[in-house]
Amino acid sequence: MFSLLISLVATTVIVGGLLAGGAHTGTTIFFGILGFLAAYILVGFLVRKKVTGVQKELQEIMLAGQQRIGRKIQQVQMKPGANIKLVQKQIEADQKKIYQDAIAFVDRMEPFRKWSPLMGRQIATMRMQFHYQLKEFEQVDELLATQGLFKGPLMMEPMTVAMKMARQYKHDDIEGAEKTFKRHIKWFRGSRGTLLYGLMSWILVKQGKTEEARTLLQKGMEATGDETLSFNWERLSNDKVKSFSNAGLGEEWYGLYLENPPAPKQQRVRAQKAGRRPF
Repeated sequence: MFSLLISLVATTVIVGGLLAGGAHTGTTIFFGILGFLAAYILVGFLVRKKVTGVQKELQEIMLAGQQRIGRKIQQVQMKPGANIKLVQKQIEADQKKIYQDAIAFVDRMEPFRKWSPLMGRQIATMRMQFHYQLKEFEQVDELLATQGLFKGPLMMEPMTVAMKMARQYKHDDIEGAEKTFKRHIKWFRGSRGTLLYGLMSWILVKQGKTEEARTLLQKGMEATGDETLSFNWERLSNDKVKSFSNAGLGEEWYGLYLENPPAPKQQRVRAQKAGRRPF
């Protein structure tokens, strides 16, 4: 990595200069180490500043796209007679374009790979997330298998961990999903762990392990205080397994594509078409 190389060169220059000047060995070692750290931190700061700028630009592009979708939804809400299914297809197409543009934009981060040891995994993680949103699961599985995204000290976001667990579930690797959950849940305090508790309990319910799911939900309730986890714990405690639902987790849950979101209500549209006042 260039940052390490530059730091080593700086250290060599400092040590060489001190030795040439007859400096004491202890002094030479001290300033050599100090020079290495100073150069590494400085280069790292400059690289992070550049990376942050590119990431900010990507966030702005995605935010602008989401705002366009939001305006389209508002326009539809002001026109109750609109074709809901057609609008849904248009919105899905808009969302797909946003993520496709995001994947292409990530290529602009490639030059930074040579400057930071962790940049390669960060780039791969972003690509994996965008491919997941596009339901391009072959690419997701390939990135999970080849890029070592979950190895080393790199901290993951709850959604990223949940995506891996969801793919493990889809491949019937329930043991793997549970290992992923246990490895990462300890790092997510408070509400940050809600999605993972919800997902793992859902997987256990799907496997018929309702008592294990109920025990896990109890821990999740204590750790997060989340109402959805509490609701599901009550459902399982009262033998109402069919009422178990993670719908309360909203877009994060449905963004894993394990369940389809409820279809939009069209009573108001149908009532107006019939010339009746909607209730």
